[in-house]
Amino acid sequence: MVDENGSIRTLSVDIGGSGVKAMVLDITGNPVTERARLDTPQPATPEVVINAIVVLAAAQGEFHRVSVGFPGVVRSGVTETAVNLHPDWIGFDLETALLKHLNKPVRVINDADMQGFGAIAGKGVELVITLGTGFGSALFVDGKLVPNMEMGHHPFRKGETFEQQLGRAELEKIGEKRWNRRLEKAIASLQHLFNYDYLYIGGGEAVRVNLQLPLNVKLIPNIAGLLGGIALWRDEKR
Repeated sequence: MVDENGSIRTLSVDIGGSGVKAMVLDITGNPVTERARLDTPQPATPEVVINAIVVLAAAQGEFHRVSVGFPGVVRSGVTETAVNLHPDWIGFDLETALLKHLNKPVRVINDADMQGFGAIAGKGVELVITLGTGFGSALFVDGKLVPNMEMGHHPFRKGETFEQQLGRAELEKIGEKRWNRRLEKAIASLQHLFNYDYLYIGGGEAVRVNLQLPLNVKLIPNIAGLLGGIALWRDEKR
């Protein structure tokens, strides 16, 4: 691999329920290419999603390593859940599959975890939630990740989960006004549960948040999901 002289380029990929995004970052985590996007193929099996990543990668120019955010539990590069994609992802070794296709070192992490790395300050208890097809979450303590905290599938209210109450399908069904009221309740609930110092709200539907947010709650741009890719390579000991 290229030496630590600023020329290492990281291809950062964000797999979502509706879109697959990619861009290349320099050694400091700044973008060196434009963000590119393809609609997530349906049905979103591993094969077709990997094909989309290969197409995006080919258009991004030179890169030396790959970071991937995946919407589900990821352990040692293997995807263990994929509620908004396809059952074939359960137990799929995405890291090895992409290594074979791209011939570059690959690291895979939960997508909300990666988004969090692109947003947090690294001090105190910081919670990240992502509002998109589903409801992602990530928890950090003094910059250290508590991995695979899939809070979206936990009970929230009226016998339903955070994702059932706040995912994109429900937003389209009930409209922005009611969805924002629910989000306000969710923020209050999460504050009591985690006593966080900061909450960051990202994801594709964060643009539809229309609330007077508490001072310790901040909206983050969707591009944070790609910018966080650099953090996967900070510790080369793995």
